[in-house]
Amino acid sequence: MPTTSFKLPVLPFLLPVLAVACALPMLPAAEPVAVAVAAAPVDLKLPDPLVTLGGEKVTTKEAWEKTRRTEVLELFRKNIYGRAPVGRPEGLKFEVIDSAPDAMEGKATRKQVKISWHGPGGEGSLKLVLFIPNGLNKPAPCFLLICNRPAAANIDPTRAVKSPFWPAEQIVARGYAAAAFYNGDVAPDKHDEFKSGVFKAFDTAPRTGESWGTIAAWAWGASRALDYLVTDAGIDAKRVGVVGHSRGGKTALWAGAEDERFAMVVSNDSGSTGAALARGKTGEKIRDINRVFPHWFNGNYKAFADREDELPVDQHMLAALIAPRVLYIASATEDDWAHPKNEFLSGVYASPVYRLYGLEGLTGKTFPNPDAPVQGGGMGYHLRTGKHNLTEYDWGCFMDLAGREYKN
Repeated sequence: MPTTSFKLPVLPFLLPVLAVACALPMLPAAEPVAVAVAAAPVDLKLPDPLVTLGGEKVTTKEAWEKTRRTEVLELFRKNIYGRAPVGRPEGLKFEVIDSAPDAMEGKATRKQVKISWHGPGGEGSLKLVLFIPNGLNKPAPCFLLICNRPAAANIDPTRAVKSPFWPAEQIVARGYAAAAFYNGDVAPDKHDEFKSGVFKAFDTAPRTGESWGTIAAWAWGASRALDYLVTDAGIDAKRVGVVGHSRGGKTALWAGAEDERFAMVVSNDSGSTGAALARGKTGEKIRDINRVFPHWFNGNYKAFADREDELPVDQHMLAALIAPRVLYIASATEDDWAHPKNEFLSGVYASPVYRLYGLEGLTGKTFPNPDAPVQGGGMGYHLRTGKHNLTEYDWGCFMDLAGREYKN
């Protein structure tokens, strides 16, 4: 498959900086220095998102949409995330099981919605928690969180328990609707031979190397939540963003790749098989993630343990599948397992696809200092000081970019 080396010019005045940067996988937080993109490995041999399987160069958005995007999406289905056996199932049902127009001291309307499905192997449902700002004169844009932490402690609908992981009050105060569901409602985060949750309902055919894994199942759940949100008169159906942290961040990226109705995709600290490039990655690698979480991806992905360079895709191509919609990638200084610099580089190397739409992406940007977000041109990135987590600071940055991009 055609590859591109992405060899970037190194200006003479940058050489001292690059000499230090190349020796370190990540600059310590105590000595933040803006490092040029060229400080990354200069020859990652990344597959080119703009060269088709037949070797043709893609130079227009029409060619991307008609040919190359479909190719790339299929490569990810075949080699990493798997293929869902069903999209929106027939008979999908929405039931508002709770409604409170005076939530958050009158600042929001709370809804809890049971979204249920039935397949040949059984039935299932997820509970969507939703807060819509009161007093707006138009439908609200919305952030949908794929919650991969215990629901009671993180997405409490009563707000008796408030968590920075989902600061619903702050989201509402900024004029956004706050929605969330617990990923375990869709499928458990355990390797049980795909016998429960949505797998039990819809996996009727024998599993193959391309059968979907749990990340793809959770992404499917996000699309079912979106199926409801676009019907709610209080929600701006064209401005719903999907947000995830860690394994949820991997899920958000795949949900956005598969479902182009999401207007914004936010990947927070998603690391391996999320935002971070597999080639040249330190910390968690393909062998590690498949050994510890064998249920997350399809069977074919396991063949690439210690063979990252043989993958026909890399994660910049997943980021490129979001174009021209808004993409936010976020990292943390103490999250070496995720490899922040490779998360940033995915955005950089996805930017040529964004440029087909007249958007800059992260073109020409340098690896930023901690807590100095880079935003604009359809894309955002920041490196937050701290550990692997989703915080109010992160949410503030996401909303900043949404406010900027949604006005364009």
